Amino acid sequence: MLRTTSEPTTEPAGRSPHPPADRSVALRAFAWVVFVVAILLLLDVVDLVWIGVIAPIAAAGLVALQWRSPPRGVRWLRRDPDRRDLVAVGGFYVVVVGLFAVAFEGFGTDRVAGLFLSFAAGLLVGVVGPVVYMVWRRGRSLADLGIGGHRLGPTLVLAVVLGVVQFSMTLWGYALPEPVDWVPLLVMSLVVGAFEAVFFRGFIQGRLEASFGTVPAVGGAAALYALYHVGYGMGGSEMGFLFGLGLVYAVTYRLVENVLVLWPLLTPLGAFFNNLEADDIELPWASIAGFVDVAAVMVVVIVLARRHARS
Repeated sequence: MLRTTSEPTTEPAGRSPHPPADRSVALRAFAWVVFVVAILLLLDVVDLVWIGVIAPIAAAGLVALQWRSPPRGVRWLRRDPDRRDLVAVGGFYVVVVGLFAVAFEGFGTDRVAGLFLSFAAGLLVGVVGPVVYMVWRRGRSLADLGIGGHRLGPTLVLAVVLGVVQFSMTLWGYALPEPVDWVPLLVMSLVVGAFEAVFFRGFIQGRLEASFGTVPAVGGAAALYALYHVGYGMGGSEMGFLFGLGLVYAVTYRLVENVLVLWPLLTPLGAFFNNLEADDIELPWASIAGFVDVAAVMVVVIVLARRHARS
């Protein structure tokens, strides 16, 4: 824009009007990236139970340091509850956890057909349900679920960095078993990872933040992520660790609010390695077709939702 002679010209041409503020915002965001990487590295150093202690203390410390000037777009606390959103979050959560409990605690590995059907139903409810609710019932976009190409540059950079960290700690130099013992596990990890990214980050965390702010959303999503593993039959100490890990995933998602920062690299790699190490899940080749069918339904619903949002 052209300036008149009466306009001040003390600002150097081509310079940002507030470079110190911009650097301050970047440094605050970078501090959270350091937090995420540090906790991931600790997974290979300390007993996993301590992650459930260290991660929340470190996160609380960072929030305290940044409380008066949070990263751009962050509102630590708010009181604007959307009751429809909260009912939807609670309803879908209960159904998902219930279906997983039926699958793993009810049917168990002795009744494979029932286990898979209940498990698949839980995965679909966790993705299809929020998409239908957000797009068709509330008239919102897929971006409100973290799905799309928004903030793609920083999302992909962060995803690759964290993926490399995860891979170097787990699968680098790992001697894989026979393909039948790991390929189905990888497919399952990818599908479950997509479900968790959309359900816990895009949907639950996003709706909690809209109602209560960033701190309750990150903490609440991490807690619900840990507690949902009761459907897998996990105990208290395991869920304590999963709360700390859930904080890492929640913070990572909040940095860019795009599920691609978690999937398909960070969370599937971690789950895949854990399943290999546990060596307590045996999946036949035929299971791949089942997981592909589940993924196909998810993709179709997302494509239809995108078309609906554009119409």
